[in-house]
Amino acid sequence: MRELLATKARNHEREWLGVYVLVFSSALLAGGCTSRTESTRAQDGQTLLPVSLPDLSKMVEPVRKQINDAHTLVTARAGNRQAAPADVADAYGQLGKLLMAADHPEVSELCFLNAVTLAPADMRWPYYLGHVYRKRGDLPKALTFFERALQLQPDDVASLVWLGDAYLAQGQPDQAEPRFAKALSLQPNSLSARFGLGRIALARQDHRRAATYLEEVLKLDPSAAGAHYPLGLAYRGLGEMDKAEAELRLRTDREILPADPLMVDLDELLESPQAYESRGIRALDQQKWTEAAALFRKGLELAPDSPALRHRLGTTLYMMGDAATARREFETVVRESPEYFLAQYSLGVLLQTENRHAEAIQRFSAALNARSSYTEARLRLAASLRRMGRARESLDHYEQILAVTPRLSEARLGHAMTLVRLGRDAEARDRLTEAVKAYPDESAFAHGLARLFAAAPDARVRDAQRALKLVETILAKEQRTPDLGETMAMALADLGRFEEAAALQRNLIAGAEKAGVPDAALRLKSNLELYERREPCRTPWSDEEMP
Repeated sequence: MRELLATKARNHEREWLGVYVLVFSSALLAGGCTSRTESTRAQDGQTLLPVSLPDLSKMVEPVRKQINDAHTLVTARAGNRQAAPADVADAYGQLGKLLMAADHPEVSELCFLNAVTLAPADMRWPYYLGHVYRKRGDLPKALTFFERALQLQPDDVASLVWLGDAYLAQGQPDQAEPRFAKALSLQPNSLSARFGLGRIALARQDHRRAATYLEEVLKLDPSAAGAHYPLGLAYRGLGEMDKAEAELRLRTDREILPADPLMVDLDELLESPQAYESRGIRALDQQKWTEAAALFRKGLELAPDSPALRHRLGTTLYMMGDAATARREFETVVRESPEYFLAQYSLGVLLQTENRHAEAIQRFSAALNARSSYTEARLRLAASLRRMGRARESLDHYEQILAVTPRLSEARLGHAMTLVRLGRDAEARDRLTEAVKAYPDESAFAHGLARLFAAAPDARVRDAQRALKLVETILAKEQRTPDLGETMAMALADLGRFEEAAALQRNLIAGAEKAGVPDAALRLKSNLELYERREPCRTPWSDEEMP
């Protein structure tokens, strides 16, 4: 058995060396097409490829300096016979990373090939070569180098996922599956490994298994939009056409990538606006507000006209509690780049939180003019229109959203509230009843339905007993809130239990006054006066409190 394994290993090594020679020769030919800045030399008996720098004139000065300095180091170490091969390899590898980050894959390829030659036990260099070839669309070479990286570091999750992805793209699901499965065993919360296994199941027409994996992806991260389309195909295969249609409408080309420290290192390498933006986004995701702001400011020093960097700086400042400075940053962006829809949206959100809905409507409309598919802006626009008394326009926007994203719970709630505003209580009741079943864990729908049952103007809709049952159900899962207490008081009053309703309302008023919320106390007193006159409430929500 040991001899058989040894023979197999030798055969595998010969296969690897054969492919490597082919790649090496191709790279040598590619290198021969460029002007050479250094001579091909021998380092411990190994031939290295000549590396010439591309045109750097269009790069920002800090990036030009980084690349020139790295090239100088390569020249010095490659020309020093006393330099250790690992040190020379590291110099080539660092130059290759800079050039890859600067989008010059042909030259970075030569650097990484030299690094592989000099340091064959360092998994970084074949790993980066795998990405060079993957981005070029040369999947056979990508497979070769990802396999090599994995031989050197068998438990590297990113290598497993990229290798599985390359095999799947080559139409080899049987080769891809064990890679994804191993990645998931090493990292149980991996979205990319689950996504890969879901696509493999889909390719095998195992639609139930595919749906399970892809549903898990979206449950772990609802923003993993790339899972929607294959999930729609899985639902279609299961005959669940309504669910399939909803998912297929959410199709996007957004990738679901593995956690990838080596590629993160590449993203952060350049002293460029894009690199500072990437690093700032990562700090923002980790809620490191001060660090994120500093990174975005560094990016703006290099690219002061960048709307993306200035918008991200404004977002960070807002998260730090500096809304005034954030507003100034957003205003600068919309003044200098009015087509930058994200800043229009962010400025609209600030205005909306200040109840400046007329101005917010202008900003959300501008965002939609620039990007008509921007659902978040349409959702906010619908809310401000409703609060401005323009309910029919609001309803139209909610219906546009739900036609594309029927699972968006915030849109379903806003749609129901707009129907209430239009006096269409029966329709609102039906929509909320459907939503309670569809979203059993989102109490906003159950509470909205309870409030409608307790105080709807339409007697055909009111059902105070059901209102109380819904409130009790919510209270069994969540803590008592003033809003729930108010709903309970409305239901008690509708049942003629005015003394209990009034007593509860007085407690709510005392709580509001103690909490220093005079506006809420004043609103609550108006209903208390009704109950003291033994009259029920027929206004489910005031303008200020409607969701």
